[in-house]
Amino acid sequence: LVRPYQDLAIDQIAGIEARGFILGGAMAHQLSAGFVPIRKKGKLPHTTVSVAYSLEYGVDEMEMHVDAVKPGEKVILCDDLIATGGTAEGAVKLLRQLGAEVVSACFVIDLPELGGRKKLEALGVEVRTLVSFDGH
Repeated sequence: LVRPYQDLAIDQIAGIEARGFILGGAMAHQLSAGFVPIRKKGKLPHTTVSVAYSLEYGVDEMEMHVDAVKPGEKVILCDDLIATGGTAEGAVKLLRQLGAEVVSACFVIDLPELGGRKKLEALGVEVRTLVSFDGH
């Protein structure tokens, strides 16, 4: 997950709750970048900014601290899986709301037939994955 970004000046890795915390924390360490947790509503201790996003079965909200990223910072979004893309799309919008430049989104697994990668690419976000599984 780290190799494609080694020569880029990345400011932050944003990890989506909860598996993105494990992967994102390790990536942040390897890239000497900060780590930004993106969590479900009501779980962060200080002032937050939030966004609603679509799930396969409804709508939910996610939050991050209002001071987690600065305008113009280069951020990589990280999680374990990209499926329908609703959560990742919401995270990109949340990061951009605070002025971050989402350089890329990386995932261990892509389920391409569910369309998540296409949603992120439509937002102008490069998507990298380690493996892809056709079918659902």
